[in-house]
Amino acid sequence: MKKFIVAFDGLRLSDSSMSYAIDLAHKANAHLVGVFIEDPHLHSYSLAEIEHYTGESFEGNVRALNRKDDERRLASVETFRHACEAGGINFSIHRDRNAPLSELLHESIYADLLLIKANEGLRSKREDAPTSFVQQLISEARCPLLLVPEYYRHFNAIKLLYDGSPASVAALRAFSYLFEDLMPAQTEIITVKHNDENAHLPDAKLIKEFAKRHFPQADFTLLKGYADEAIVRHLRLQKTEPLLVLGAHRRGMLARLFRASLANQLLHLLKMPLFIVPGE
Repeated sequence: MKKFIVAFDGLRLSDSSMSYAIDLAHKANAHLVGVFIEDPHLHSYSLAEIEHYTGESFEGNVRALNRKDDERRLASVETFRHACEAGGINFSIHRDRNAPLSELLHESIYADLLLIKANEGLRSKREDAPTSFVQQLISEARCPLLLVPEYYRHFNAIKLLYDGSPASVAALRAFSYLFEDLMPAQTEIITVKHNDENAHLPDAKLIKEFAKRHFPQADFTLLKGYADEAIVRHLRLQKTEPLLVLGAHRRGMLARLFRASLANQLLHLLKMPLFIVPGE
């Protein structure tokens, strides 16, 4: 049985993360661990709310607000518990209260997949996706990640990015091993080359031989232009709800792909989940 972990901010439970996690855990027959990030320095209330309090006891008001936060976190845990029970999912719950990022990275050593909302963070101020917290996970996690958008949408197609690098092949392999029984009919392997490059797939014979075993129904598509522009343009034309698979190679595609502008388009405008295998 595989082990998936899904990370939540207990103060702002993500329905999207929970829906993707339960759906995929059910389909992959995986044990699902709900990891609740409970940074003691983060609260649902703002500093301004405290500063403008005019009641009798300032300290009493802060204690009351903290109790509400504790109740909200507990309610998030119970919501996840009930959803897993209703879905017939084998699950467990971890509440990370000390150093959330370090604890989550440590948990990733013992997981097959980590799911998290792409704009999840440990700051009271909202950030564009991927947040600095998620970017650190991409750099340091020890298992594949699935970054999910704000709202759940059932995916019915797989788009795999291949550039000939070992990282891109590792991502294809990892996805195949985790979801070998979930391959939809529409699977596409996408390669991008500059306009002045030849129109041949990198290691064409080897990648086709590999894909025949792991993605027998896959079609190959070769695009021309700059990788970020060509990929977004191609994906905008799709009439499917795809999941995008890519490898994280610091000097390769991911380094170019995860500029804030493109990440925003993939995660928000195109509203698709991203499967990423962190690189060395």
